[in-house]
Amino acid sequence: MKFTAAGDALCQRRLPQDYEGFAEIRDFILKGDGRFFNLETTLNYEGEVYANQFSGGTWVRCTPEVAEDMLDYGFNMTNINNNHAMDFAHEGMIKTIEYVEEMGIIQAGVGMNLHQAAAPAYLETKNGRIALIGISTSFKPPMMAGEQSRRIPGRPGVNGVRISQKLMVPEVAFKTVKEIGEKTHINDPKNITRAEGYFPWPEEGTAELGELNFVRGEEFKIVSELNKADLKRVTDSIREAQMQADYVMVSLHAHQIVGSDKHSVPAILEELCHALIDAGADAVVGHGPHLVRAIEVYREKPIFYSLGDFLIQLYQLPIAPEDFYKNYGMNSDSAVIELLKKRSRDFSCGLMEDPKMRESIIPYWETDENKKLTKLVLMPVTASLREGKHLEGLPQPSKDTAFIEKLADLSKPYGVNIKMEDGLAVCTW
Repeated sequence: MKFTAAGDALCQRRLPQDYEGFAEIRDFILKGDGRFFNLETTLNYEGEVYANQFSGGTWVRCTPEVAEDMLDYGFNMTNINNNHAMDFAHEGMIKTIEYVEEMGIIQAGVGMNLHQAAAPAYLETKNGRIALIGISTSFKPPMMAGEQSRRIPGRPGVNGVRISQKLMVPEVAFKTVKEIGEKTHINDPKNITRAEGYFPWPEEGTAELGELNFVRGEEFKIVSELNKADLKRVTDSIREAQMQADYVMVSLHAHQIVGSDKHSVPAILEELCHALIDAGADAVVGHGPHLVRAIEVYREKPIFYSLGDFLIQLYQLPIAPEDFYKNYGMNSDSAVIELLKKRSRDFSCGLMEDPKMRESIIPYWETDENKKLTKLVLMPVTASLREGKHLEGLPQPSKDTAFIEKLADLSKPYGVNIKMEDGLAVCTW
């Protein structure tokens, strides 16, 4: 079978189809049987739904017809499970599902309850049946879908994989943490509710400082752990999909980093992706940090830790909720351009201004009858910025492919070698 995939499509207006480079990108995408992208926006008409009290960073929305524009690129599968899924609350997410499905695009990762959000979606192609499962590790707690009981309906939301964190500190620092907690009484309110039976007491050998959890250790370190129930739910979906499909693809939206480099892949994401492949997934397609991350071939299956921003229109925001203005000490008497100008410090910083946030790859890969990877090539893509408002944020074949060298350096420790040949990046492993 054959596949293509793109990263984040952060759309905020309709997309033209006749610009220079569009046909080349479309034709490359159409090489796949399954053709995936991450829909990093909500679909609704102005005034149709209300804004949530929180967002994924920007309250992003677009007229529903943009789904048609993504079809014109050749895509037939998408993920809605990302940190923007509920920028316009439950109703905005539900409308997005409805509009995407009306256009005939397969979507996974969100639903009217946790069971629906976790369920595989299926794409029928002439060469095989593809299952898509959408998961996210970067979401606010109220976004998590809820399970149904025998009498209470489930809650709409995302299929999340929660990651808990503890701060490992040496003994001297651990004693200081406990002393600060005792002398400031910051933990007293929570301990009172614990005594009343609402929360469990902390584990032996741990300490709290408000919302921070500490554990003794030999060094200063963040200790991360995947939620076991979430991981089981996802791996159960993978096993179900194995029985129903010829190929199982998992979409992973993740913002986690290690250190100060957003290109880095934390060990907890490596652990998660390996667990997905071990459970039976045939590919993991990652997105989220708005730049390109390493590629790994694990057990002859591809893991794309992040494909980057296929399309990014952060400056194309036509309207914004009052909460967005208040975050920057403003109100909606001001024009949106003033809001964007303040957030970007007069258009000097932010995702649109950083070139590496507008660089992405579109992988094309082939598999054999055993679903093992046999071929992997990448189209380097850059989202435009200064070429005119009509092109701003739209993907174009990259003229400067220097960032592929960075990708090669990132991927080499995973056993993947990347070299440019005739405008495409060829991967070997």
